Amino acid sequence: MESRQGLVSVVIPSYNRAAYIEEAVDSVLKQSYKSIQLIVVDDGSDDGSYEKLGNYEALGVLDLLTHPDRQNRGQSAAINLGIRHASGEYFAVLDSDDMFASEKIANQVTFLEEHPDIGMVYGQGHAVDVEGNFLFKVPGDEHLELGDPNYLLLDCYMALPGGALIRKSVLDEVGFFEESFRAGQDHDMALRIMEATKTAYLPKLAFYYRKHGDSISAKGLERRWKTGMEILERARQRYPYESSTIRKRKAVLHFRLGQTYWREGDRVKALPHLVTSGALDPARALSVILGRERV
Repeated sequence: MESRQGLVSVVIPSYNRAAYIEEAVDSVLKQSYKSIQLIVVDDGSDDGSYEKLGNYEALGVLDLLTHPDRQNRGQSAAINLGIRHASGEYFAVLDSDDMFASEKIANQVTFLEEHPDIGMVYGQGHAVDVEGNFLFKVPGDEHLELGDPNYLLLDCYMALPGGALIRKSVLDEVGFFEESFRAGQDHDMALRIMEATKTAYLPKLAFYYRKHGDSISAKGLERRWKTGMEILERARQRYPYESSTIRKRKAVLHFRLGQTYWREGDRVKALPHLVTSGALDPARALSVILGRERV
């Protein structure tokens, strides 16, 4: 769809977030920057959040989309549906339990307009608890963006999706979020974007990242780290990453899988991953064993 100059399309994928969805939506509606197309994609909610979103749609302040028969198809599919309906020059995603800072879009649109060679800009997030109380910063105040995808592959430090603003032209180039991933899709997308365009960090508050009690199960963690292996392999085939980066990232993923199995009491499954991790990155393994690095 042809984009409109200056328009920012914001997509909120929503699934069973009745307790938080109104704050997320309101944080977009209260932006100081007003040229915004707000699209909320409900992913088959059954907790009353869909009805709350219907009230906003009736006011004409957002477009509410669903999958056929209101199926639950996962966050990536929800975001992709929003992308297909986005008509803005710029694009942003907000998780349904997070909130934009009031100047987020204004600051980042200004930055991109002043730096036409930059395809994506991201800012700092503040992690908050369920009541909105500050916990910590993501990334920290000392953070610098070096523009090298190798660093991002090793550590997904970028505050995507909530902290970023992307040119729609870049998104058109790199494609949609990977719908087969039910974890790690933000890391995969951030890598593809950084491989394709210049990325910058604007050290201003961009969003509030909600930390709450919906903890990831052991099965969910296993899926996350196994998905990480697939993300790593695709990245290796796509871009000339340094061999040391590939090796160190693989060590991290094996360690996290081993750690997940160990905590569940499955030593048989844990040990091969922990041994492999140590063999791939012995210096870091020694640092962990000696207590110099917390895990």
